[in-house]
Amino acid sequence: MNREVDFEQKKRRIAAQFGAAADAVRLQKPTSNLFRDREPAPRGTLDVSDLDQVIDLDPDRSWVRVEGMTTYGDVVDTTLASGLMPTVVPQLRSITVGGAVAGVGIESTSFRQGLVHEGVLEMEILTGNGDIVRCSPNNAHRDLFLGFANSYGTLGYALSLKIRTIPVAAYVKLEHIRYHDAASYFQDLQELTRKEVDFLDGTVFSPTELYVTTGYFTDKAPFVSDYTYEQIYYRSIREKKTDFLTTHDYLWRWDTDWFWCSKNLYAQNPIVRRLYGRQRLNSIFYTKVMRWNAKWKLRGSIERLFGIHTESVIQDVDIPIDRAAEFLQFFDDEIGIRPVWICPFKSADGHHRFPLYPTDPETLYVNFGFWDIVRGRTQLPAGHYNRKVEDKVEALGGVKSLYSESFYDGDRFWALYDKTAYTDLKNKYDRNGRLKDLYQKCVLRQ
Repeated sequence: MNREVDFEQKKRRIAAQFGAAADAVRLQKPTSNLFRDREPAPRGTLDVSDLDQVIDLDPDRSWVRVEGMTTYGDVVDTTLASGLMPTVVPQLRSITVGGAVAGVGIESTSFRQGLVHEGVLEMEILTGNGDIVRCSPNNAHRDLFLGFANSYGTLGYALSLKIRTIPVAAYVKLEHIRYHDAASYFQDLQELTRKEVDFLDGTVFSPTELYVTTGYFTDKAPFVSDYTYEQIYYRSIREKKTDFLTTHDYLWRWDTDWFWCSKNLYAQNPIVRRLYGRQRLNSIFYTKVMRWNAKWKLRGSIERLFGIHTESVIQDVDIPIDRAAEFLQFFDDEIGIRPVWICPFKSADGHHRFPLYPTDPETLYVNFGFWDIVRGRTQLPAGHYNRKVEDKVEALGGVKSLYSESFYDGDRFWALYDKTAYTDLKNKYDRNGRLKDLYQKCVLRQ
């Protein structure tokens, strides 16, 4: 069947299902990269599990059009075959395009291409009103186009998205540069954003062991490393000054070990790694295990038997680069999770402002990604460490993603995430409140 015709049939089915639902609805989908516990799903679920195809690719005009639940793994398979990639490819192949736009996606092209939502040309959105609207930066639904980023399905659901692509070469040459202090590290990171590099990110192992990784497209490689099974990518950063990967493997370099979080499933032990096998070393498998543990709380129960209290601190926060060294010092002193992922980003064109993710388009930011558990013998109030992070991010003029747990009170939350703009969007596109609002969903976890 023609994929455009197939998509039109799916749209009609989903819209009819949404219209027939008696009350609030939640997406029924096979994957999720949200890291917060939620209340049990209501009876009204919207089945979008088959909304997962690439509809069309136009190499000449540099765009690909996809259904909302299409994973980046599938998108990349399609675009690489034509020598292209989306402008920003989030780190995990299980992330969906619609999810990365309704949330906030970033990767090592973001110093030049901005965040994921800045690579979107057009979207079809099923709104809370039950209408399907086509929105772009230049049409009557421009407000929804700009307001969709960081809305987390509280204004509507992306049925299709047209996203920009950029050309690629066959390989990526990596250079890992070590620094011994944060001041020179962030100073040089800022300088590198002005250089002719194709990819730029970093990894912090300690206050005196910080690495910047630059990536350059190349048509030839003297050797190619493989981090899809026995070798572990993040360890190679400390071991190799220069490395080469296929472009495909570079884009998914973090997926095999979920950055470094596979250690929590003992997957970095060589024997356990072989028992898992290559097919289970990926974000999809790890997420399933995490969901299972979140449901049954097995690991936490065992640790409490030994008097150990834990708090998950799974966050991505964005700090203006002028304050980045200060944030890292705070983080080392108060939280202490290692390693930390570093990714600079700046708005791609500086023209558009996205009201629900209020970064300054003229400012270079540093994304700090940290995902682990803080353990101690003292029982602390719920969210103790996460609240410290939230306070510091606000004090430094930063902003944080809402995919993980948040602990803001209502007034503070809406001061940070533009209540006026959100209320206007909600009144226009979900006038009867069929979808939860942003605070209910992201903080109250409803």
